[in-house]
Amino acid sequence: MSGLASGIDWTSIVNELLTAEAAPETQMTTEQTTDNSKNAAYQTIGTDLTTLNTDITSLSNPSFFETRTATSSDSSIATATAASGTALGDYTFKVDTMATDSTWVGGTASAPLSSTDDVSNLVLSSAGFATPVTAGNITVNGQTIAITTGEKLQDVFTAIQTATKNSSAGTVTGSYDTSTDTITLSSSGSITLGSDTDTSNFLQAAQLYNSSEVANKDGTYTVTSPAALGGVSLTKTLEDANTAQQIQNGSSGSGSFFINGVQINYDATTDSLNDVLQRINNSAAGVNATYDSLDNCFKLTNTTQGDTGISLQNGTGNFLAATGLSAGSLDAGTNLTYSINGGNTLTSLSNTIDAGAAGITGLSVTALGEGTTTISVGSDTSTISSAISSFVTDYNAVQNYITSQTTSTTSSTGTVTPGLLTGDMDVENIAFSLRQMVDATPSGGTMGVENLNDLGITSNGTDNTLSLSDTTTLNSALTNNLSAIQNLFSNSTNGLATKVKSYLGGVTGSNGVLATDETSMSNQAKAMATSLSTLQAKIAKDKTKLDNEFAAMEAAIESCNTDKEYLNTYFNSSSSSDQTAPSSVNSSSSSSSSSSTS
Repeated sequence: MSGLASGIDWTSIVNELLTAEAAPETQMTTEQTTDNSKNAAYQTIGTDLTTLNTDITSLSNPSFFETRTATSSDSSIATATAASGTALGDYTFKVDTMATDSTWVGGTASAPLSSTDDVSNLVLSSAGFATPVTAGNITVNGQTIAITTGEKLQDVFTAIQTATKNSSAGTVTGSYDTSTDTITLSSSGSITLGSDTDTSNFLQAAQLYNSSEVANKDGTYTVTSPAALGGVSLTKTLEDANTAQQIQNGSSGSGSFFINGVQINYDATTDSLNDVLQRINNSAAGVNATYDSLDNCFKLTNTTQGDTGISLQNGTGNFLAATGLSAGSLDAGTNLTYSINGGNTLTSLSNTIDAGAAGITGLSVTALGEGTTTISVGSDTSTISSAISSFVTDYNAVQNYITSQTTSTTSSTGTVTPGLLTGDMDVENIAFSLRQMVDATPSGGTMGVENLNDLGITSNGTDNTLSLSDTTTLNSALTNNLSAIQNLFSNSTNGLATKVKSYLGGVTGSNGVLATDETSMSNQAKAMATSLSTLQAKIAKDKTKLDNEFAAMEAAIESCNTDKEYLNTYFNSSSSSDQTAPSSVNSSSSSSSSSSTS
């Protein structure tokens, strides 16, 4: 412990010595912080200049001033876009017919419920109804008939006949016709089907509706399914999908077919119709494949419009024949027909009229309906105006930031504090050079727009910023003298944007002044960090050394004190012994003398 033996507060002495030794650390830390702050400032300037360079790059491109707008007088007939350089003017489009898709419509896709009229062995659960039959009750002429999915279709007919035998409306009988794949209910009286209490969908699956009842000339009444009842299963395996023919694999163990030359593979034992439809739609065949349950057929529709065909070709197996696709026909699409400015009729395979079809370079028109509309192509002055405004805004951002970093401030007491980059000639030169370029009147200018002042953009007399105070002047120049604005900014030799872009490329490039300054500041900050680390390590080492030396001193003094106490104790003890011994001797002598005398 400090001073325990010596009485000296050497801890304070050590701390004072180390504090003196660490005095340069504060200055070094301050310098390191300043270097990092300058580096961050350089990076901010670089970011602002990069943003400005983006604006300048657009304005230095002559084609930017040739951007176009395309407006339609009737957007329900057509809309349009115009590329840069499209000829200005009005174009009247008359759309006579719209382009439509071609569709291949297959034949009947499913097999009938039964191959014969005899349905005494046709179990409802395995019958190929387009909508599977559910168990429950149905009502015929007010009589309730129970339906189970395990019974035969003929059993249902018998149950209906039995339940209505004593009905006042007459006995209802049922029959199936395999040639039309329909069910017919007949009675001598009117037939009433269904009630709110029905729980089976048999009547709906059999497509038996009261609205289909027919009063025959012989006085009987019939209700017949209006369409074939058989339907395919999209989820069962292909061989069990109830298609017009059983789908089979080829001799190689799998099947295939071609649509528009693209091969589609399948396995009848594992794939479903949904699998094959998705495989077609995800392929490069260029068609959308669907199943139409109302018409009971498969359809292939071109993904592109126009009067183009669809080709089908067998591979291995019988998929096309089994699904009715090979027995189908093409419902050909139509081409777009139109005229421009009252000219001859033109044709397009799609409803998009590109420049090649219309003969107007850069103009693309999308037809939306039949009729007439006028497409007006004009200069996109709003985009150009926005670009010029952005240039002014981003230019000011650069100048304002540089000013904030290079300007000194004076406190109320008169103390002057220099800005972070005050006296930095590289940064101040950037501000000065930009100011010179935007204030200049380039040679070769066009009368009317020779500098930024002619666009209503003025310099500020107190700093380096610009002011777009008169938008009327800018808009007027954009409308009436766009070519002069184009020349002012993008002239390949003297254009304002051309020169600024070239200058910024040198400043912000990998070898530019900002990159050099950033590297210099980074190196200084790293060097200062190394010096700080070295100094702190030395201070720590010196502290250990001093602590050890003073501790050794304490131990030495403690040892001396211990020896002193021992010696004091020893000598004090010896002194006491010396004083006692002579007294004893004298006493003996006296005693002897007395005795002798005696």
